[in-house]
Amino acid sequence: MFSKVLIANRGAIACRIIRTLRRMGIASVAVYSEADAGSAHVDLADEALLIGPAPAAQSYLVIEKILEAARRTGAQAIHPGYGFLSENPGFAEACAAAGITFIGPKPDQMRNFGLKHSARAIAVAEKVPLLPGTGLLKDSAEALREAARIGYPVMLKSTAGGGGIGMQLIWREADLPAAFESVERLSRSNFKEGGLYLEKYVQRARHIEVQIFGDGRGNVAVLGERECSVQRRNQKIIEETPAPGLSDAQRDALFACAEKLGKAAAYESAGTVEFVYDDDTGQFYFLEVNTRLQVEHGVTEEVTGVDLVEWMLRQAAGELDLSTWKRNTCGASLQVRLYSEDPGRNFSPCTGLITEWQMAPGLRVETWVARGSEVSPYYDPMLAKLITRGADRAEALAAMQTALALTRVGGLETNLRYLRQILEADAFVAGRVTTRYLDSLPYLADSFEVLEGGTQTTVQDYPGRLGYWDVGVPPSGPMDPLAFRLANRLAGNGPSAAALEITLSGPTLRFNCDAVVALTGAELDTDLDGRPVASWTSFAVSKGSILRLGKVKGAGMRAYLALRGGLDLPDYLGSRSTFTLGLFGGHCGRALRTGDILHLCAEKAAAPALPRLPLQAEPSVGPSASSPAPTAVLATIPSSLIPSYSREWSIGVMYGPHGAPDFFHPEDITDLFSASYEVHFNSARTGVRLIGPKPRWARTDGGEAGLHPSNIHDNAYA
Repeated sequence: MFSKVLIANRGAIACRIIRTLRRMGIASVAVYSEADAGSAHVDLADEALLIGPAPAAQSYLVIEKILEAARRTGAQAIHPGYGFLSENPGFAEACAAAGITFIGPKPDQMRNFGLKHSARAIAVAEKVPLLPGTGLLKDSAEALREAARIGYPVMLKSTAGGGGIGMQLIWREADLPAAFESVERLSRSNFKEGGLYLEKYVQRARHIEVQIFGDGRGNVAVLGERECSVQRRNQKIIEETPAPGLSDAQRDALFACAEKLGKAAAYESAGTVEFVYDDDTGQFYFLEVNTRLQVEHGVTEEVTGVDLVEWMLRQAAGELDLSTWKRNTCGASLQVRLYSEDPGRNFSPCTGLITEWQMAPGLRVETWVARGSEVSPYYDPMLAKLITRGADRAEALAAMQTALALTRVGGLETNLRYLRQILEADAFVAGRVTTRYLDSLPYLADSFEVLEGGTQTTVQDYPGRLGYWDVGVPPSGPMDPLAFRLANRLAGNGPSAAALEITLSGPTLRFNCDAVVALTGAELDTDLDGRPVASWTSFAVSKGSILRLGKVKGAGMRAYLALRGGLDLPDYLGSRSTFTLGLFGGHCGRALRTGDILHLCAEKAAAPALPRLPLQAEPSVGPSASSPAPTAVLATIPSSLIPSYSREWSIGVMYGPHGAPDFFHPEDITDLFSASYEVHFNSARTGVRLIGPKPRWARTDGGEAGLHPSNIHDNAYA
């Protein structure tokens, strides 16, 4: 067995491999790019080497850099994980030339199965069922002729690559020429291979794959199948085993086909044979073979008890013999992929700092992040794989539903809420989903998007973050706690619910759900979909509406917007208030910015009833000829309870320890208590600086060091 192995990958799979190596007593070497310096796999490995800048083309995909790292550290073998160089036969050959073992299939097996058109040829020879399709196409003209022969709809596919990249569904002849050019260009860019072919599209298709493993001694083990039909844009997001609804005869036929293909190629190491299953006819057809470890391999491990990474290591070291191995599966397992992406904006990737990371107990989590991790834009947005198991599918599903309910991620958008929604859907619970299922499942988000952030809009709660002055954290919370609590009362919340504090001019918000909101504090120039909104009222907002909170009109600087249920944000030092100077609390520890998404608490529908504070219903005002109709309000604060804001305030001052005659003249003290002061522009929540009369001082200097007479304090915070 090897004594030291290098992992030519990053993220969750690198961490997964390192943990197996540690359990086996094998030293690990991690490589990382500049963007991954803080990744968990760097800390987890016994050694770690920087191999280049953030772009993968300058780091993880540079074969010579990987081999040089192995030579420098004395690694005897390289595990490629999945993605990057894992299915690159040239890399496997370069490893062999350097005297380093490549942990994976042989280069010719990658070539034969890695190009889908050659894999189809092997399937034809082995009499494995295939969808109607073509060989490699010369040009779009041939593609048009073949598509007419096969019949629309058809799937145009790149012969190289995987993971949903390089394929496009064509419904009609007019769309094929442009699609041909686009997919060919994408294929050459991503896989350095432009070959395309056509395949008949099954409209009610399920994606079922079979895990195989070859020991290099002529034995090919079939470990079981996985259901991978929950996909968006041909990318899997939920996988499970066993596949629901298959008969024993269907399952045996799938296994037999997968085993024949593996033996035909004398296959070595881990591989996955993928099939499309026609849900209308019950027939299955060969798709392709992935000559690597799959992202979803964990569910197979859960039901078989096999560590596939360990098998790969032992096979590469010549220590694996599967001649007597028998499949013995137990129970069911489910995996979801947690992505840093926004389902509400067409699954666009999201980057930033993870401010909250709370995984449910008992959940198998394969990840590379933790609270405080920075998610960069350079790589796949998958943050973690979450895996459960149970005695049967119902138990594994219930465990996952519970786990996702307890899981919390903050600081950037993820698909966590979408995953919860999918797992609660009737069709998924019944095991009746196809690869197009998510096309008809809209994402429902209790959230709003910040279109403009305003001067300084922050999240605060009441009473805020108190009691941490001794560690240098000043009090946080609303500057106007009365207006803040009244806003929450109007919204139907308790006084401590997190809400928005607006300074001078407010944000513009687009709502992704129906909501009840309340506005208090300084009067703002506000409108909802162009209709005026008054302060000290609560009102309903419909999904899709835009609320514009403009500039302060008149006296006062701060206004408050509360939303029924409150904002769903993590506590930090016992509060959800934002401390911008410390970069923590609230939403990402800062004021709101354009593009931010904030969520309402899931309990918003069950928010407390309006409290006993006198509130009065306010009928909507009819439209006038010169302006749009005001927004209908739900309740208002009685005018007798609304605080009066002005530009002048009287404040209470206590006579302190430095008021003795040896510091100040009596007339200085008189000035201090009677003068009018102006707030200096360089003031903030952490301190308000006042401009007023200068003291005359009772002393000529500040002590033995000859300092200024104002040097009277004996500690920095006095």
